[in-house]
Amino acid sequence: MKVLNGNGKHAPGKLVKSVVILLPFTLFILMLPLPLTKNSIFIPPNNSTFSSPNKVYVNRSSYDSNVTEMKRCNVFSGEWVPYSKGPYYDNETCNLILDQQNCMKFGRPDREFLKWRWKPDECELPLFDATLFLEIVRGKSMAFVGDSVARNQMNSLLCLLNSVARPEDISSRYSTDPIYFRRWFYADYNFTVVTLWSPFLVRSSDVHSSLITNLYLDKAEEWWSGEVKNFDFVIISAGQWFFRPALFYEKGQVVGCHKCEQSNITDLSHYYGYRKAFRTAFRTILNMEGFKGVTFLRTFSPAHFENAEWDKGGSCERTKPYGKEEMKFDGYIFETYKVQVEEFRAAKKQGRKRGLKFLMLNTTEIMLRRPDGHPNIHVWGHEMKNTHSDCVHWCLPGPIDTWNELLFYKLKTQKSFVSSLQGFA
Repeated sequence: MKVLNGNGKHAPGKLVKSVVILLPFTLFILMLPLPLTKNSIFIPPNNSTFSSPNKVYVNRSSYDSNVTEMKRCNVFSGEWVPYSKGPYYDNETCNLILDQQNCMKFGRPDREFLKWRWKPDECELPLFDATLFLEIVRGKSMAFVGDSVARNQMNSLLCLLNSVARPEDISSRYSTDPIYFRRWFYADYNFTVVTLWSPFLVRSSDVHSSLITNLYLDKAEEWWSGEVKNFDFVIISAGQWFFRPALFYEKGQVVGCHKCEQSNITDLSHYYGYRKAFRTAFRTILNMEGFKGVTFLRTFSPAHFENAEWDKGGSCERTKPYGKEEMKFDGYIFETYKVQVEEFRAAKKQGRKRGLKFLMLNTTEIMLRRPDGHPNIHVWGHEMKNTHSDCVHWCLPGPIDTWNELLFYKLKTQKSFVSSLQGFA
């Protein structure tokens, strides 16, 4: 099986060196409208191949330690190991799985991808305990801020909790779009969980004469920033949308662009916009009057298109994880991750001075090794013409459930701090 390298060429040899990170066209139509125009969709430019950024090799040694605050061990360093007991739920025991993530419903034939569990090098990752999780968050609230992968994680959490409590969908009580701003309430625990749609974290708008997005890098998107002050836990994430062409604005002026191919505008990489967006998001939270909650960064989620690019037949057909020696954590994947870590560190330092907690779900390398966890062709609508494989989102159940095991672990190790939070009514 051939894999494209960072320059869009086929990588030789048996070891997979990089992964093409691109967004499938179908999922833009079904799941990812632009935030400022709810009826708009993301259509790739005709002259754009959306190939991966060039590989950038970075010394990662300084980022391996102290990027997260752990009390017992670094649960983010480890290996996927066989686990015969299988998942916590399936699509028969949980009716909250979206069709775009319901791989079993749409014919995925294999089950091996469900029989692996993340094993940290220095300790055991606790199994997810739905009852204890709900007790920890009793009287509190949690917001997932980001794109459809953030919603993917929220849906995983709903299914993990489903064996103990069934939530009420309260989305229709609010003026926001109930598809992209989902809200659930666990009455027995007075716990609210929501997803706030903001794929760029900062304000954005379409340039209607082309397929370029305007990004206002110094202005947080109000659709999330106007709500999170009252939340106890805010989980920030973003990624795939930053690979599309964009004009970057700061202080109302164009400062550069990414893939806009305009000779009179400075060409900047996606890293520039990505860094500034996270800086703005974190500063917005740091400066938010009255906010006392915990802010999590869930790091970049890689995609796994193989054999071709997303619009040329690329797919993700593997049925088991990569080992450490098969998938190297480097190149643009690590560089994108590194940008987040640097901005997180700066925010965490400032947060200490203001009594605010910043924690990390350091999942990038963990998920880089799970090319088997995506829906691929096993999604609603794939039988339609001109559709593409989904190697961006994650099957439910599947390896994304590990993110919530890690979230559970972090909440447990921070339990004394969590207990002091003001509940959200």
